[in-house]
Amino acid sequence: MDLSKPLRRIVTGIDANGRSRIVEDGASPSVRTVAERPGYRVTNIWATDSAPADINGPDLVAGLGGVLPPKNGSVIRIIDIPPEPKDPAERARAMKASFGQLFADAQHAPEPGQHPGMHTTTTVDYAILLSGELVAIMDEEEVTMQAGDVLIQRGTNHGWSNRSSEPARIAFILLDGRG
Repeated sequence: MDLSKPLRRIVTGIDANGRSRIVEDGASPSVRTVAERPGYRVTNIWATDSAPADINGPDLVAGLGGVLPPKNGSVIRIIDIPPEPKDPAERARAMKASFGQLFADAQHAPEPGQHPGMHTTTTVDYAILLSGELVAIMDEEEVTMQAGDVLIQRGTNHGWSNRSSEPARIAFILLDGRG
């Protein structure tokens, strides 16, 4: 899988005659990076702002900022995660920059000794590893995910670590939640 090229987003709709068609085919208008973490790329694909979702709703991704979906809504995003730095200080700097610049709305407050990417959101997340290998870190344990694995994150404190030598690509579908 070539992680260097932009993700292709294909959006369907209904034309004036009531017929289904492709209304958009191209790169997402919402791609975000952070200079302090080369190779880290967040691509928001689509978002909704209600449940049940309005099937004719507008494209909301250009206005998304942060990690959370719109209130009562959802977001699908794909994140490319490079191997994390081996140096703990560099790893902490990269995570701090990522959360400070891209995900300031996450509750990012790792405790001393925890992975510097630990954070909490009030969401239900379906995390689908598309390629590579990632370690899902919880307060008390961790699990290594392989391509094809799915993790359901339910408002828990968690982090992601790419301890391999290759980039990983993971899809997240976040649903607004309550505790």
